[in-house]
Amino acid sequence: MLKVGMKHTEKMVVDRESTAAHVGSGGLEVFATPSMIALMERTCKNCVDGQLEAGKGTVGISISTNHKAATPLGMEVICECELVEIDRSRLSFEVKCFDEIEQIGEGKHERFIVDNEKFLENVNKKIENSKK
Repeated sequence: MLKVGMKHTEKMVVDRESTAAHVGSGGLEVFATPSMIALMERTCKNCVDGQLEAGKGTVGISISTNHKAATPLGMEVICECELVEIDRSRLSFEVKCFDEIEQIGEGKHERFIVDNEKFLENVNKKIENSKK
């Protein structure tokens, strides 16, 4: 059951694939902002996944974040989220990321609860309509 106050933590180690140089968001081999955002979204998704009805999932609908400090290759990043609001199918989270030294980012993220099958039907209709 979803409840305001639910928390979840995810961890990862900065590897070459998660650097700004690799993802194209910058030229240096430091933890990329897009990689931090992906970690934030994954943390929020995993926070609620086990509490949803069968066949339901969540999709990210917005994120606002600040990436405040660089993290080098090989350092661990920890992401923490808290579910702060439930408004029907809209879930709002506060998210923070830390490396082994300091807080590196924070933000707000919203996800929407969807029926997975219906959601994919609508996506497939979009594909069909684009071929007409």
